Amino acid sequence: MNKQVGTVVSKQSFLKGGGYAKEEYEGLLVSADVENGVYNIGVQLQEDRVLVVDQAKDSEVHHKLHEWVPRIQEVQNLYDVGKVQSED
Repeated sequence: MNKQVGTVVSKQSFLKGGGYAKEEYEGLLVSADVENGVYNIGVQLQEDRVLVVDQAKDSEVHHKLHEWVPRIQEVQNLYDVGKVQSED
């Protein structure tokens, strides 16, 4: 499953096909893309919406996670996580 950084996908789609999936920190999800040999890193926006923010090879996944942890809240704020959205 090939993910594009910056794409909002369903949580099910983000986790689908991955040989490994984990919520490393609250709001930060990691899923292995076995087919492409990378880990997808995503910020959870809603219960079933995830923003793919990065991809990392096995050797760099821990470094990438530490880069994203302090940015979780910032990303969620950009997408108004927790605010009621109306459809006008």
